[in-house]
Amino acid sequence: MKSDRSLQKRLGISLTVGATLLWLLGVTASGLVAQHEMDEVFDSALEETAQRILPLAVTDILNRETDTGSQTAPALKEHDEYLTYVVRDRQGQLLLQSHDADLSVFQGPPREGFHTTGSHRIYGASAISDTLFIEIAEPLAHRREAAMEAGVALLVPLLFLVPVSLLGIWWIVRLSLRPVARFQHSIEARGVSDLSPVDTDGLPTEFQPTAIAVNRLLKRLNRALDAERSFTANSAHELRTPLATALAKVQRLKKQLEGHHLFEDTVQIENALRGLSTLSEKLLELAKAEGGAALSEHPQDLVPILAMVARDFEFRAPGRLRLSLPGLPVTSLLDPDAFAILVRNLIENALKYGATHHPIEVTLNDDGRLRVCNAGEVVPPERLARLRNRFTRYHTRPSGSGLGLAIAEAIASGSGMPLAIRSPATGQADGFEVEVNIAHAGRNSEPCT
Repeated sequence: MKSDRSLQKRLGISLTVGATLLWLLGVTASGLVAQHEMDEVFDSALEETAQRILPLAVTDILNRETDTGSQTAPALKEHDEYLTYVVRDRQGQLLLQSHDADLSVFQGPPREGFHTTGSHRIYGASAISDTLFIEIAEPLAHRREAAMEAGVALLVPLLFLVPVSLLGIWWIVRLSLRPVARFQHSIEARGVSDLSPVDTDGLPTEFQPTAIAVNRLLKRLNRALDAERSFTANSAHELRTPLATALAKVQRLKKQLEGHHLFEDTVQIENALRGLSTLSEKLLELAKAEGGAALSEHPQDLVPILAMVARDFEFRAPGRLRLSLPGLPVTSLLDPDAFAILVRNLIENALKYGATHHPIEVTLNDDGRLRVCNAGEVVPPERLARLRNRFTRYHTRPSGSGLGLAIAEAIASGSGMPLAIRSPATGQADGFEVEVNIAHAGRNSEPCT
């Protein structure tokens, strides 16, 4: 499963991004509401301050003994003054101001109620039949600073909530998809010959139809393969006895017809029967290779098996085989009978299709790598890949069924071993080489090329 297509990754990222966006929208909405409420509080404070200061200012102005013009209210001590005010008459003449008031803020004739300039929020109130006016100003920067601090206070928790939510969402998604991951691993981990039903316990409802469909497909495929193997094995087995009987009778007839004009016909019939007998044996080997019995329960040393098979071929083709065995045992879970079938088919192919005057090299290394190499012309890559198929041969001149490499491929696939076919052979300009690592038997490996 590619990481960029991982359902767990998609859900984790999508849910985290979605939750973060929702939180940001929530914080934005909360900030706007908070700013509106703060504006109402600040406006109320302006109005309340004006209502408190105006009677005192009126009393002070009326109690003056002489008209001394504008006066500044003294400050008890130095402080930052967010609210400044001025008291003016109807004509706009300044009568009283706070100690830090900026007169440029209070432009135009005095008026009642709220109004906003480019830099301040101002509230005005009147007294004594609208003859005296007080105006209180608050800097808008003060309100923006308060709104900014409130927004930051709402955003700071997100710096901790986003990573925590990411971990939490990732953990919840991972926990929820654990049955799906088990379902995936149960399919990935099984070998190519394992067609048993997949465990569907605990799968989410959305994946149940997929699991059921996979099990139905495996069941149908298993039945089809069983029917094919049964037909192949039964056909080859049932042909063995009649073919042996017919071959014996033809051989007896051939002796009786020596010197007769029908002798050559008898020889052709004998060769055809031998070919059918060999084909039936190959079909039996193929049925066994595809029957899933390529592995044994315990590791076994396969070096003696290779030596025994090589001795059999030494009698059939003296001097053609060059065998190289390791000094230590090479153990493998590969079944000894399956290993013997594998080696026999690889050597037969090399003897049949390799150059006649060059030896066949059979090498087994300490690490379990078995190599069967023969000289001969190079097989083109497009033909090389098809040699694993049944009844496929590169040359039709030598007699053969085209099943040797198919049987080797079936045994290698059924036991989880990598099987490599190369032409030219390694370190040569020509030839053909098959390599299989018997130490990998029982592992889940795909055949390599």
